[in-house]
Amino acid sequence: MTISRKITMVGDFSVGKTSLIRRYVEGKFDDRYLSTVGVKISRRSLEVAAPDGGDPQAMQLIVWDLEGQTKFKAIAPSYLQGSKGTIIVADLSRPETIENIEGHIALYRSVSKDGAISVALNKADLVEAGRSQMLLGEVRDRHKDEILHAYTTSAKSGANVESLFLELAAATLA
Repeated sequence: MTISRKITMVGDFSVGKTSLIRRYVEGKFDDRYLSTVGVKISRRSLEVAAPDGGDPQAMQLIVWDLEGQTKFKAIAPSYLQGSKGTIIVADLSRPETIENIEGHIALYRSVSKDGAISVALNKADLVEAGRSQMLLGEVRDRHKDEILHAYTTSAKSGANVESLFLELAAATLA
């Protein structure tokens, strides 16, 4: 039996939410910027390790890509309803997007008290490795009680994209 899980992608505009989803779902990257209007829904079937160590569970991950504009915040809670987890995306080359992670956590928690939260510090290919690891450590320390995990990711190279989604999907089974 295949189970379905809704997860959401939230973050500021132009942090790479759509590019991460496209890399994960289609295995592709396109560096042309296309702004998401409202919400875009994508799906991917996968096998997830059972939390009890039993047989892997067939799952359809339904990924809701939410627009990153501030004017959208008022209606965002309705799109977050029913989400079992969220990925908050920030851009490693834009520090203000990392500072805004806290607000995205608060927005998600206003709708889902127990959904899993992951953080993707995206565009790792644009930042020196030492700096990206330092920022990753800071995010993990600052939000350790609120998030499942944080990764540096690159939609361009595919770095850590599969792990990001797979770990969040597994957390929705618990």
